[in-house]
Amino acid sequence: MNLSQHTFPMSHDTDLDLYFAGDKLYGDDFSLSQIREWYDDEKEAYANLGAKDAVHYTYVYHALNALHGFKYLPVNSFSHALGLGSAYGDEFAPLADRVKRVTILEPSDAFNSEVVHDIPARYIKPAVDGTLPFPDQTFDLITCLGVLHHIPNITYVVHELYRCLRPGGFALVREPMISMGDWRYPRYGLTKRERGIPLALFRALLEEAGFRVVNESLCVFPLMPKLWQITGKAAYNSRLATLIDKYLSRMFAWNLQYHATSFPKKLRPTSVYYVLTR
Repeated sequence: MNLSQHTFPMSHDTDLDLYFAGDKLYGDDFSLSQIREWYDDEKEAYANLGAKDAVHYTYVYHALNALHGFKYLPVNSFSHALGLGSAYGDEFAPLADRVKRVTILEPSDAFNSEVVHDIPARYIKPAVDGTLPFPDQTFDLITCLGVLHHIPNITYVVHELYRCLRPGGFALVREPMISMGDWRYPRYGLTKRERGIPLALFRALLEEAGFRVVNESLCVFPLMPKLWQITGKAAYNSRLATLIDKYLSRMFAWNLQYHATSFPKKLRPTSVYYVLTR
């Protein structure tokens, strides 16, 4: 692999320091042409990591969603849900008897279907600039789980999510809040462009967009999935493993920093899970 083919320059060293300190979000102020380049890089990237192989693909976050997300939702049904970048729409499986229809905004061609876990579904391609192709207040449930960090102009897209959520509706959002390494270079198991969202910036942009936070949970302690491999099962499909992860994340929250460069600094929660409402 030619490393130079997978790097992209920063404009100034000062900006680079701000990005890796977590004081500024890389990509959030990109021009439309830069956003288009990013979009082209990420369009099929997740699918190409193995997700499009439906025979061997397994969704690995059911217990995580149950503990940090679904338990905060009301018991009533949802008339229309939006899954932002939801691939096969697997996060909706536990809600199949409560969601009447779902729209999935998905750039890849690998996942199209008219039914998602017995829920009538419609797949739509996202706009390059991040504008959601829906009227105001269209959805009473939105899921956006591990998607925003693949997008450059996150602030704009978060405002779009708020615009499309009905008053009293709920949004479930989970994202990495660490750098995920140095995104200027290839990283094993990651797409070219993805990078996490610094927690302080994330909190500020959700508030500025107008969301009310029902619950914020720190999660995904880095050792947990590796330790749980001895069981032969995915850690975040296990309630026990997810509970252990929850308490480890709380215990090591003091060590949270965006771009960790040594093993001790990497012992901290790596993701944040939000339950939001309008």
